[in-house]
Amino acid sequence: MSKLEDLFERVDRLVLRHQELKRASTLIEQQLVAVTAERDSLRSRLAAARSRIDALLERLPADSGTRKDGAP
Repeated sequence: MSKLEDLFERVDRLVLRHQELKRASTLIEQQLVAVTAERDSLRSRLAAARSRIDALLERLPADSGTRKDGAP
């Protein structure tokens, strides 16, 4: 093969590799969006759960360090 044909083959392989990498990058970006949305949802749920726990803790009597049966 001539050097020019070799060059054309290399360019074709590079173009194919570029297309593969571009597709992979697009898939990774989509996964990142999904994982980010899931993380944000979990953070929101965690904040709501913490808020509910804080509200429950505030409703406990002040002397809640002792049990009703007299045991510490």
